[in-house]
Amino acid sequence: MRFETFFRASSYAAVACGALALAVTGGAGIVLSALFAAVMAAAWALEGTRWQLPERAGLVVVLLAVPAFYLDWQYLQAGGSGEVRAGVAALVHLTFFLSAVKLLQVKTDRDWLFLYLIAFFEVLLAAGLSVSPFYVGALIFYLFCALTSAICFELRKARRAAPERETRVVFAEGDSRRRLFGVRRRPRARALRRIPLAAAFLLLLIFSFALPIFFITPRFGDSAFSYAGEQATGFVGFSDKVSLGDVASLQRSDRLVMRVRVGGTGSGGYLRWRGVTLDRFDGRTWRRSSNESTLLLGGGRELFQFGTTEHLNRLTEQTFFVEPLDTPVMFAASRAVAVRGALDFVRVYSEGGALTTRRGAGERMSYRVYSDTVSPPADVLRADNRRRSPAATDAALANYLQLPPALDPRVAELARRVVADAGARNDYDRARAVEAHLNRNEFGGSYSYALEGLPGGSDPLADFLFRARAGHCEYFSTTMAVMLRSLGVPARVVNGFQMGEYNAAADAYFVRQHDAHSWVEVYFPAADAWVEFDPTPVAGRPGSAQAAGWGARLRQLGEAFELFWIQYVVAYDREEQRTLAGSIRRGLGSYREALVRAGERLQSALSSAWAGGDEPEAGGRQTPSRASFIWPLLLAAAAVAAFLVARVVRRRRAGRAGQARDEAAGASASAVVFYERMTRALAARGHARAADQTPLEFAAALNSPEARRVTDAYNRVRYGERNLTTAETADIEKYLAELEREVV
Repeated sequence: MRFETFFRASSYAAVACGALALAVTGGAGIVLSALFAAVMAAAWALEGTRWQLPERAGLVVVLLAVPAFYLDWQYLQAGGSGEVRAGVAALVHLTFFLSAVKLLQVKTDRDWLFLYLIAFFEVLLAAGLSVSPFYVGALIFYLFCALTSAICFELRKARRAAPERETRVVFAEGDSRRRLFGVRRRPRARALRRIPLAAAFLLLLIFSFALPIFFITPRFGDSAFSYAGEQATGFVGFSDKVSLGDVASLQRSDRLVMRVRVGGTGSGGYLRWRGVTLDRFDGRTWRRSSNESTLLLGGGRELFQFGTTEHLNRLTEQTFFVEPLDTPVMFAASRAVAVRGALDFVRVYSEGGALTTRRGAGERMSYRVYSDTVSPPADVLRADNRRRSPAATDAALANYLQLPPALDPRVAELARRVVADAGARNDYDRARAVEAHLNRNEFGGSYSYALEGLPGGSDPLADFLFRARAGHCEYFSTTMAVMLRSLGVPARVVNGFQMGEYNAAADAYFVRQHDAHSWVEVYFPAADAWVEFDPTPVAGRPGSAQAAGWGARLRQLGEAFELFWIQYVVAYDREEQRTLAGSIRRGLGSYREALVRAGERLQSALSSAWAGGDEPEAGGRQTPSRASFIWPLLLAAAAVAAFLVARVVRRRRAGRAGQARDEAAGASASAVVFYERMTRALAARGHARAADQTPLEFAAALNSPEARRVTDAYNRVRYGERNLTTAETADIEKYLAELEREVV
């Protein structure tokens, strides 16, 4: 490959990487990207032809692009795009247009620099459009191509500045050829291959210096990170008013909602991510009866504590990476006691303990929650059968015992019959009996899960229980809560998400919209605990099943890398910095301990071998110890290693010496010199070559057969790029010797 072709290819690749960065982050659509790729292909084919756009015409088109950008922006805004989104789209169109114009025109060094700057701007613009890990791949590819282009650009300028010299390689064979020919290396394919290697080395060096600086630099921003490339998910079912059927609209989508990492020692069981708690039901709609809350301001603090726990080992730590949602709700496992995160504030609602914070459309959030997920044992809850006085019930639990004014009497009758058939004598067993009736098809129950053909009418709850007998989680949780309340058992409904699909490669749960769920919490006064119950049948319930096969494994690896990118690059804050530092410290400590133990074992083995000595066998005969075998082996190994090192050093020195000889030979004669020998010999005879004479004209004027043959050979070597044979070399040497003899 010629150097100019290599330079052009690397420059085109750098420009393509800028467009690729916008394509993978959603800044450029498929049609626009395909059109730009076609323009690049056409520009490559037209390079060096008369069909390229003249430089002046290209300048005029570039100047006209400025008002076109403003018109494009106004048009996009008029089409319904927001001001920011329209501005970003117009910038993408402008950069693609400018790149296309510059690619199609005749290019000077200034034009190549302009193309490099546009590609760099496109990469920066793409960085603000997405947090996808695919962007980092495009970024690395761009850096590699940009470094390669920069190296080639400088080499290209240096070559033009250097005087034109002979660059063809002729390998000397014998003294006569060394006298006749100068040796100068020409950039070959191997030399061109060194440029990408140099670029790769520089890229590795940049990342080696940049990554430690990135991870150790103090963080002063928050852990929330904006995302301008997507709109927030339209969420229902997570407000202070939820109608039956709202959650079903979420469960029809597989869109990712959040990623959750779980740690701590509190609970190793199944968790649900609570969103909102609702306590008042009018027959169709659930509401939160009170908006009384406690506001905890950030003020530079990272830990918002609003509860307590009996012991730290009861806490379960959850790290949430939540996608853009248009709801201020924060998700957490049951009985959250603290939140850690650089947030403006956290609002804790008195009714149900729901959490909210400031949220904006198009904004991802990252935070950590600590929950006391240890529930009282079943025997403790069965013993908790204490009933409060009516006055106390009205004052403290009235909202959790409220029933719709027009409740169908068959609901309460069914609840009493289910409890009686189960032989339940305490609130815990009553709750389990109703739960089993709905989700396990026990005690006469036969209900199924459905997202279509939902119950309706004037009383959807009675329609679900006695006619349709099919519905989604909201119908099951509502039915259980109302049935328990009819029995005097305090209960409420919780809307949130199931635990999600576990990704072993990421060690995290990926929660999607179809994991949206509704369940019941029952209150036990003596234990002062709200306990979760889930009456929805597991069979047919939408959820995240574990996929198998290579495709699923590759998908999990991709998701794991995406989570790593978000956690340690996009949402990397002071808390993550401390966590990463602790992990590195623990890892280094374990390696250090392992090395110390290995050293101690080796020292002990060597000491035992050295102290073994020659021990007498039975009968008084001496036996050699292990040390007598170990030391000769060690000495032999050392000798072999010294020999190998010396051989490598000797070869390297010989190689450097040969290279120096070749370079000296090339420097001493950078052009074909046998013609110069002839001209010097003829000048000594009074036949000097005039400045305006060509070699052939000079030979014709001399009327010398020897001079004509030497001139023909010179033209073949100098301009015909031919190597002379051994016989031709001997003939030329004979002609030159004859001419030089005549001079003497």
